[in-house]
Amino acid sequence: MARALSPRRLLITTVAAWTVALIIFFPVLWMILTSFKTEASAVAMPPEFLSADWTLENYTEVWSRSDYPRFFWNSVVISVGSTLLGLLIAIPAAWAMAFVPGKKTKDLLMWMLSTKMMPAVAVMIPLYLLFQQLGLIDTKIGLVIALMLMNLPIIIWMLYTYFKEIPGEILEASRMDGATLWGEIIYVLTPMALPGIASTMLLNIILAWNEAFWTIVLTTTKAAPLSAFIASFSAPQGLFYAKLSAASAMAILPILILGWFSQKQLVRGLTFGAVK
Repeated sequence: MARALSPRRLLITTVAAWTVALIIFFPVLWMILTSFKTEASAVAMPPEFLSADWTLENYTEVWSRSDYPRFFWNSVVISVGSTLLGLLIAIPAAWAMAFVPGKKTKDLLMWMLSTKMMPAVAVMIPLYLLFQQLGLIDTKIGLVIALMLMNLPIIIWMLYTYFKEIPGEILEASRMDGATLWGEIIYVLTPMALPGIASTMLLNIILAWNEAFWTIVLTTTKAAPLSAFIASFSAPQGLFYAKLSAASAMAILPILILGWFSQKQLVRGLTFGAVK
């Protein structure tokens, strides 16, 4: 049984946690503050705060200059679509690796994880040419496939760790009761691992939403998501920091809201099986 922390250790832990949280959140806070400044105040040195000129002009100009709802909808379709497609492939794969492992299962898992260490630019040209031949450039389905492939190793790894915590005897009992292979996965395994599946889904939606490299390389206008929306505010004349900050704030706000309301589910899923 875990011992309760002493008041002094509890205070130190609380202060340390808040300090780390504020350090991590400070760039986001500074970006939001900059989005309400004029361009002159945004680049002023030393940085201005109380003496800054505050305005909503950046948001109105960003909204009027671009079709924000279209970029937003593209981001929703691409992030959710790539995650659902990845789960459709990863759940059976993780089931096989967790409950019917072979001699090379661990090697296969390490190989899949090692692909995430490869620089994306190393496969940019062959993937671009392949997508060009298939007519998938600047299409939402093309980005769904691309981001699914990029995040599939993470999805499989996370689901594999969750599935390993489920006793195999439960699945054996379902087979004895006449469950088919797909019935076992859909009606027995999936409900038991639902917290882990939900956290995997949420994490991969965030990863796909924040993806910038492939969304800019593989799109131009039609399927461009919010990451391309942000990039459109860097002009040849230079960076307009206030407007760029406003565009960035508008792009991250939906995913911040999602993360805020789903934090309990995300934490529960990430700690699934960690406590016996």
